Amino acid sequence: MLTIAMPKGRIFEEAVELLRQADYQLPPEFTESRKLVIEVAEEQMRFILAKPMDVVTYVEHGVADLGIAGKDVLMEEERDVYELLDLQISRCHLAVAGLPGAKMNEIAPRVATKYPNVASTYFREQGEQVEIIRLNGSIELAPLIGLADRIVDIVSTGRTLKENGLVELERIAEVTSRLIVNPASYRLNGGAIERLVDRLAAVIPER
Repeated sequence: MLTIAMPKGRIFEEAVELLRQADYQLPPEFTESRKLVIEVAEEQMRFILAKPMDVVTYVEHGVADLGIAGKDVLMEEERDVYELLDLQISRCHLAVAGLPGAKMNEIAPRVATKYPNVASTYFREQGEQVEIIRLNGSIELAPLIGLADRIVDIVSTGRTLKENGLVELERIAEVTSRLIVNPASYRLNGGAIERLVDRLAAVIPER
């Protein structure tokens, strides 16, 4: 039985739809379940539902053979996992945003984000020295209350930025969800994992 860790929410729903397109027989009530571990005996699969950042941890430590994680999560932390396939779901991008017309503080520029490694790398590559302030939620609040000059966050439709009076200033990277695997699981269950990859890859171009 292959164990697959998946994030709750939009990625989970789109991943389930992709698996169904690949002809995996998942029960109709699958997306409505409140369980954190769901077994589908007919397909020899077990699913673990977790927070996005935790999916990679479960795969890295081998409690899940495979996982579905956003490229943003993989960019933020170096982990001992292999990236097998771009699933081309949950498309969005990482961006720098701020108040329209607002300048960066010349003496002590500050950037708020839940992606400190991505943000520090990006600004370093631009030749800018900034202080990174790590936040876990409501990143858009930071420029509004004077905590930071800029934010680095995931942008999908841009609606949240607009509703909070912010504008996108620079695009850092495109983000989609990826299928990742634990290296040891790949060696032990390579055949089953490759069959899964082949079936998913066959339906991705149709999307």
